[in-house]
Amino acid sequence: MNRKRSLVRRTAVVAASGVAALVLAACGGSGDDTGAAGHGGHQATDSASAASSAPATQGQHNAADVGFAQGMIPHHRQAVEMADLAPDRARSAEVKKLASEIKKAQAPEIEKLSGWLTSWGETVPAEGAMDHSMHGGGMEGMDGMMSAEEMTALERASSKAFDTAFLEMMIKHHEGAVEMAKTEQSDGAHAPARKMAADIIASQSAEIEQMKKLLGEK
Repeated sequence: MNRKRSLVRRTAVVAASGVAALVLAACGGSGDDTGAAGHGGHQATDSASAASSAPATQGQHNAADVGFAQGMIPHHRQAVEMADLAPDRARSAEVKKLASEIKKAQAPEIEKLSGWLTSWGETVPAEGAMDHSMHGGGMEGMDGMMSAEEMTALERASSKAFDTAFLEMMIKHHEGAVEMAKTEQSDGAHAPARKMAADIIASQSAEIEQMKKLLGEK
């Protein structure tokens, strides 16, 4: 009788130990999982933030996308500023129409580019940044930006002289934008930015040809 009770007790202890082992194994497994997402996971998520998590939440962008947006915003702003001069100064109806189309296309792109930078936690160029960079020669020449002196000369021109200056300057301006867009196409990662770059290349290349034709008619 005693041996029977002892056997029953031993069986119960073994069974209890087995259950405890299973529970511990389960806890240990979940502990490892939380550890991966916790302590080791901080490293995992930190390192993965640049490759998966962060790009997914931030729109899968890279430094080239940021540079494209921060450069194209002041570039577009200057084109819009040039286009705003046309209604009161241009003589040619074609130049006035072209200026209107440029403003209609580029003003919304400025908003979109600004939105991307904000969502990425990057700085949106200030309205006056264009003027400061031009004084130092930072942006002019490299990407078709006009100098402060060129902008003043355009503002003072009128009639046929304005048309000629506007077309010559805008051709140079567009050529700079096309080069910036080509760089984005080759180096960028943000799909919407690459799509905008493709649109800029197509539309502004067509406008360059149109403006060259208008200049040839003058």
